[in-house]
Amino acid sequence: MKREFSLWSAFAFAFAFISPIVAMYGIYGLALSTAGPGFWWTFVVVGIGQVLVALAFAEFVSRWPLEGSIYQWTKKLAGEVAGWFAGWVYMWALVIIMATVAYAGAGFLAQFVGISAPTALQQSGIALGILLAGSVVNLLGRKFLKAVMACSIIAEVIGSLGLGTYLLIFHRNNGFGAIMHGSDLASGWSWAYASGPFLMALAFTAWSILGFESAGAIAEEVKDPQRNVPKAMLYSVGFIAAVVAYASLAVTLAVPDFDVITSGEVADPVYYVLESALGSAAVKPILFLFVVGFLASFLALQASGSRVIWSYARDRALPGSKILVRLSKTEAQPVPAILVTAVIGAFVYLISTTDVYSVLVTFTAGGYYLAFLFPLVTGLIARLRGQWVPGPWNLGKLSTPVAVLAVLWASFAFINIIWPRHISDSWYINWAFFVAMGVIMALGTAIRLSGKGTPLTDRPVGEADSIKESV
Repeated sequence: MKREFSLWSAFAFAFAFISPIVAMYGIYGLALSTAGPGFWWTFVVVGIGQVLVALAFAEFVSRWPLEGSIYQWTKKLAGEVAGWFAGWVYMWALVIIMATVAYAGAGFLAQFVGISAPTALQQSGIALGILLAGSVVNLLGRKFLKAVMACSIIAEVIGSLGLGTYLLIFHRNNGFGAIMHGSDLASGWSWAYASGPFLMALAFTAWSILGFESAGAIAEEVKDPQRNVPKAMLYSVGFIAAVVAYASLAVTLAVPDFDVITSGEVADPVYYVLESALGSAAVKPILFLFVVGFLASFLALQASGSRVIWSYARDRALPGSKILVRLSKTEAQPVPAILVTAVIGAFVYLISTTDVYSVLVTFTAGGYYLAFLFPLVTGLIARLRGQWVPGPWNLGKLSTPVAVLAVLWASFAFINIIWPRHISDSWYINWAFFVAMGVIMALGTAIRLSGKGTPLTDRPVGEADSIKESV
């Protein structure tokens, strides 16, 4: 891998992965209709929790700045088997989220070109176009990727900070007290609200602020990664959490009528607010900014997923590793791994109108936090046993307390996300995480038992030597 990413590039990569536009607009309607304007506080709770996780991850990547992040960290902490399954869950969560982000972005692109209510087939076709275009950008190399990330940050600043400020100044229809009300808009906080609608909204928000660890997935492509990658992680999660909380507050206070949202009369609350404040003509350019945000997020997700696959292949830990480990001659890009993510994404669109798609999408958030828990728990055990050796960037005496809090937060978020809430008449939708996880783990176990998922050696990779293959 070529080290062509600076601290700024690594930050931009993680920033684009999370994307304030994707983070907020992807879950805003669900959370607001579920818990009312009081859901805004979930951004505060999740933001604090994710900063704790980022601090723990920053210590891991400072010690082991290797492609594959969670896979490699867990492998170093708990051995090859635990690392393999941690990365296996993480890889599938990344690739499925990648496909769903492109699918969601296709909805905004459809509206931008004049298709106000795209059919599932139309949206899948547009998403496939985004998938193909994004894959080409990732194949072209890091210079193109960095250029798109820079455009993404400009779009995010205008679409989140700029638009949010405009709404707060000129179109505030509600006082700040609105965010102290629940879904009935008449009462304040109560135990029933906090343990019901608020927790459900928290599950949505916990999905939205993910991806700061993606800077670690490209660690071997970053200059001075032991110091720059930890900073990129922390800068991205802190900035994203602040921007998302600010933008969501602005949109919430600009809602003309909460009743039409909570009743289901309005399908897209964000579009409803923007159209009410700016008019239909002015919304179209903003939709373009949304498309840029979703495209950049897709690119970062695909790049992260392909690096995890490549990291496995370098360890000879996946079927077809001899092909998947290859890098392009000029740009040192993992071309076969990128193509694999594109094929999986295309398959997801083929089943986008089926219940299988719903099951896979429901799996992603829970799968992501389960992957988080592998290195967090094993890292905490190493600290408690006195076996932890910090890297150049570390928290000193705060390392263990932060690790404890990070495990507690990630465990709570994981349980809250996967808890069956009976949102459908179909049992497999209510238990979607367990269904999808069972299938994915069964497939992983079958690969392991076949011997094709067992590395030829358990030597540390990326330290003393590396495998150099190219196409």
